[in-house]
Amino acid sequence: MSDETTAHGQDARGAHAAAATRDEARFVEEIVDKDENYSRWYTDVVLKAELADYAPVRGCMVIRPYGFALWENMQQGLDRRFKDTGHANAYFPLLIPESFLRKEAEHVAGFAPQVAWVTHGGDEELEERLAVRPTSETIICTMYAKWIQSWRDLPVLVNQWANVMRWEKVTRLFLRTTEFLWQEGHTAHRTEEEAEEETLRMLGVYQDFIENDLAIPVVPGRKSESEKFAGALRTYSVEALMGDGRALQAGTSHNLGQHFAKVFDITFLDKDGQRKHVWQTSWGVSTRLVGAIIMVHGDNRGLVLPPRVAPIQVIIVPIFRKEAEREAVAAFVADLERDLRPHIRVQSDWREQTPGWKFNEWELRGVPLRLEVGPRDVAANQVVAVRRDTHEKRPLPRSGVGSAVPALVEDIQRSLLDRARRFRDEHTARAATVAELEEVVEERRGFVWAPWCGEAACEAAVKERSGATIRNIPFDRPDDRQACLVCGREGSAVLFAKAY
Repeated sequence: MSDETTAHGQDARGAHAAAATRDEARFVEEIVDKDENYSRWYTDVVLKAELADYAPVRGCMVIRPYGFALWENMQQGLDRRFKDTGHANAYFPLLIPESFLRKEAEHVAGFAPQVAWVTHGGDEELEERLAVRPTSETIICTMYAKWIQSWRDLPVLVNQWANVMRWEKVTRLFLRTTEFLWQEGHTAHRTEEEAEEETLRMLGVYQDFIENDLAIPVVPGRKSESEKFAGALRTYSVEALMGDGRALQAGTSHNLGQHFAKVFDITFLDKDGQRKHVWQTSWGVSTRLVGAIIMVHGDNRGLVLPPRVAPIQVIIVPIFRKEAEREAVAAFVADLERDLRPHIRVQSDWREQTPGWKFNEWELRGVPLRLEVGPRDVAANQVVAVRRDTHEKRPLPRSGVGSAVPALVEDIQRSLLDRARRFRDEHTARAATVAELEEVVEERRGFVWAPWCGEAACEAAVKERSGATIRNIPFDRPDDRQACLVCGREGSAVLFAKAY
């Protein structure tokens, strides 16, 4: 990992070199090489970087302060975008009567295997079971039926930040847990056109957030009928490629049509005096995006966090041996913090551990930029900046730090997106037959463009043979028509991949 002996100062760094070597060995041992065991590497990073830990309840996790700070920054970035597009936050109950779920047969069938039920209140058995929400369409629709009476009440643009529970058989921290955090938007509109516009607008919001804040490139498109949300008219998604070549559904937006409106009798008196059913949408992303950040940007040293959501964007590591050196370094660091704090989330590490231990610790936790300050740096009126993404190390004059550091942080943000986009492009292939697709997903992995006729039977055949699914039908795709990779009828290119 980081080498403490640098050209800009042989002072305390030289004295700590041996300790740094020991620290490096310990950190390397604690995180398995991602090329050897990607799944174990992922779990090691989550646990060692203190993002989360296993809870006593099977499939649940405890999100630790550092992980929750990351989620809060993500939440704020999304919440700002939601409010900028006219949405307001509300909160709906955790418990949903069983009769509500059963009103919409397709919806309940989609979630039945994952629903957790409350059957007793204290010592008394409940007259009706209560579902711990797997999603909130039914309870929200019940309330919309009360609130919406006239076209003047529309549109209703509501978002909820909440937890949900789905009784998963196979779980993995952040990616798939029994309980997880998310947001779910639920809107109601006068016309189908307005609902479709909202559905695509929110998909665009997700793409903007994931690409610009999380530095993860995504492919927007429509889900196939087999893959759409239970009860939806149309489902759209943004799909991302992880570091192991598997896809991750990073966000979904659903045009619910009038299915739920008719079941829950959500009607309004329109301008023409006719009573009509509303058109609805729902859309959501969850804490699985934390997992996406880890898998897209992380390396064998641990996390690599995009600066825009990193809990700490800049860590300052003071380096000294004597108390007299500490005093001078402390004054320099305090002045540095005052200069940076209005623009950057900055923190100084004054713990008792060696500088080498701290270097490795903050690399493990993915802090985008490290500033080293030793006695010789103070004398030279400079700091040494070390990037987490490229490990480039260079001195910065103290007089220019106020502008240079924010610029460096932004450059790291851009660099991470560029690097992830290159990886995705290098791991995107074409296939004309199922055999070719199988070879790609097994040996090279990644996204695969392949022609599909649109028939569910052909889609299922590909999944059965290769394990790959249609991630979506991208908006921007090759327009050439080719023979379907299964049946040979005319088809067009869609995006396949094995997925989480």
